Amino acid sequence: MDELVYIKRDVKANPSYGIPPRKRTIEQLLNTGFINLDKPKGPTSHQTVAYAKKILGARKAGHTGTLDPEVSGVLPVLLGSSVYAASYLNKEKEYVGVMLLHKQVEERKVRDAFEKFKGELIQLPPVKSAVARKPRKRTIHELEVLEIDGRSVLFRAKVEAGTYIRKLVHDIGKDLGVGANMADLRRTAVMEIKERDSVTLHELAEAVWLFKNENDDRLLRNFVYPIEDALDGFGIKFIWIVDTAVDSICSGAQLMEPGIAAFNHGIKEGETVALMTLKDELIGFASSLYSSEDLMTLERKQVTKTLRIIMPRGTYPKWHKRG
Repeated sequence: MDELVYIKRDVKANPSYGIPPRKRTIEQLLNTGFINLDKPKGPTSHQTVAYAKKILGARKAGHTGTLDPEVSGVLPVLLGSSVYAASYLNKEKEYVGVMLLHKQVEERKVRDAFEKFKGELIQLPPVKSAVARKPRKRTIHELEVLEIDGRSVLFRAKVEAGTYIRKLVHDIGKDLGVGANMADLRRTAVMEIKERDSVTLHELAEAVWLFKNENDDRLLRNFVYPIEDALDGFGIKFIWIVDTAVDSICSGAQLMEPGIAAFNHGIKEGETVALMTLKDELIGFASSLYSSEDLMTLERKQVTKTLRIIMPRGTYPKWHKRG
């Protein structure tokens, strides 16, 4: 992580416990990692994840946000224990799509209509959706027309998770008074997890074949990343924990100030943070009870409220009070 880090305690990691994420074996990565999958058109997100799970021989797999069957693109697939991080990794999405206007409209009016839909808006989910049909606020961070060819409008959108692009296209068409539908859509990014780094199911199968039949894991390592890499990509801030506090946190204890080794600049009170070991292993997620500035001067108090633990107990030794 490139952000400024405050050092609370200058302590070292014990080399006898834990393992830096990039030094994990392929087997360990398949139980703690993720892949940036290029979902094809046709199958549902659930079916696509099932295909990847079967190819990899993973015991468990999930994803960070559904894509409709006819939509292709970036689908982060979480493996093993990483599936429990899914709800903390469902953030901004970026798309490129084609809107088909039902009648041709002057280009200036089309571009003006797109401008209207930037910012916060209220969306009613489509009839065929996985959530209740209740109006909800969503933010359109970026929305631009890339090209117009007759009734076809190529556009790019960067939106809050849970935004329905199909509904957005319908509403723009309605605003223009001619109607519109989505002709094509591709997800090009989920936060900093980009299309250019994605892998197809076919490429994944080739990498697994090389690993199983030639004992060559180099290609597979290019596709299966530690879950910790995703945390950077999703912009999550870190609090690093001293070794002696790790197992207590994994066993249900709350993080107290003496357990902090370091933390990122810019943490806000109430913000969800990742609790990390000194070897940069993900312990779990917590809500920070204090800002970064307060954490620097705070002493002897509880500093976070645990939301979800990912690391299994016993990864680090229990702390025994001396004397």
